[in-house]
Amino acid sequence: MSDGGAKRSHVRIAAAILAALLVAAVVFTYLAYTAAFTSTDKVTVTSPRAGLVMDRAALAERIGERVDRMVADGARGEVERAAATASPTARKALGFEELLAGDVEAMKARTRRYAKRQLTWMRKLPDVRTLDVTGRDAADVAAELHGMIEP
Repeated sequence: MSDGGAKRSHVRIAAAILAALLVAAVVFTYLAYTAAFTSTDKVTVTSPRAGLVMDRAALAERIGERVDRMVADGARGEVERAAATASPTARKALGFEELLAGDVEAMKARTRRYAKRQLTWMRKLPDVRTLDVTGRDAADVAAELHGMIEP
């Protein structure tokens, strides 16, 4: 075989490999989007579940205090420094865009809405024991949680 024929043969082999990789990528993408790789096994949770709840007004106040503390500790500057290289996913983080815009009240409101969604989700879970932590000491709540695990 001449040098030209050998080069053409190598090009054909490389093209065949690239075509096979392309086909594999398409097949795996199709399988991923059709949930072919999704497990169908049911998961049984045997450990006790606890959900911490709080009076809505107390929760709103606590969220406001936490956001104010974060801003005072330099969260806005941190977000501004990260903004130039932040991925679209990072920009979706709770409060990122609000801090960039300097809208602390919008960050508080968005955080309150997120907390409400979490509570709605938690109420739908079966066998969740809710513990009201309004006005309670963290050590007291921890002791009650520990009692749930080791009666």
